[in-house]
Amino acid sequence: MLRSYSLEVEKETTMNIQKSIALVTGANRGIGRELVQHLLAAGAQKVYATARNTDTLGDLVKAHPGRLEVQTLDITRPEQIAAVKAQCLDVNLLINNAGINRHQGFLAAESLEHAQAEVTTNYLGTLAMCRAFAPQLTGDGAIVNMLSILAKVTIPGMGSLCAAKAAGLRMTEGVRAELAARGALVMAVMPGAVDTEMSKDFKGPMSSPAEVAKAVLAGLERGDEDVYVGDFADWINGGMKDDPKAIERELAKYLPG
Repeated sequence: MLRSYSLEVEKETTMNIQKSIALVTGANRGIGRELVQHLLAAGAQKVYATARNTDTLGDLVKAHPGRLEVQTLDITRPEQIAAVKAQCLDVNLLINNAGINRHQGFLAAESLEHAQAEVTTNYLGTLAMCRAFAPQLTGDGAIVNMLSILAKVTIPGMGSLCAAKAAGLRMTEGVRAELAARGALVMAVMPGAVDTEMSKDFKGPMSSPAEVAKAVLAGLERGDEDVYVGDFADWINGGMKDDPKAIERELAKYLPG
């Protein structure tokens, strides 16, 4: 039987960065690396930087001894999630940043292999991390899911990415409801195009990874549930309110290939 309850809470749910012990996935480059650096600069007590390949993080470990710990993590492998969780029982801020973009259309892709990989990583992997760490989060804790403005609209040249991010947004909303009574903040971050490998060849306005990281930390301290970053995200948000079909037709120009 489904239970109903009010999502209204008396206290505002925010995150004190200086009291945080954070875990960032996909931390070896781009937005993830910037998030690690911004958390450390803002005074986070400790940051666990995780990625499938952590070789690029050596300089940050040397620069922040005792405050930065590196863990190897592929979020599509349950045994690695379990191992990292066992080492990180003090985490109260989970930032799910790991993701992939195969730059494939729905019909143009030669097989379902890329679509399966995108759903497995961008949706199921993120959900697995939420499930693993949610039990240890209380009123001073937070989950940040790094999504995309493409969670709200489709660019055909990145079809399965958009579908996976849309699923991630619905999942974020559900996790938020399930954790509401505990007072934990659950944030969806939806930047537009960002100057990383994920948005290669995109012809339009881009935000820098540092700009996105800065917006995430500001949103945590304000207690925002949804954070949008960049001109492209603002354009889509405004268009989806005024004329969503016009946005759909405009983005339909970005075909695969």
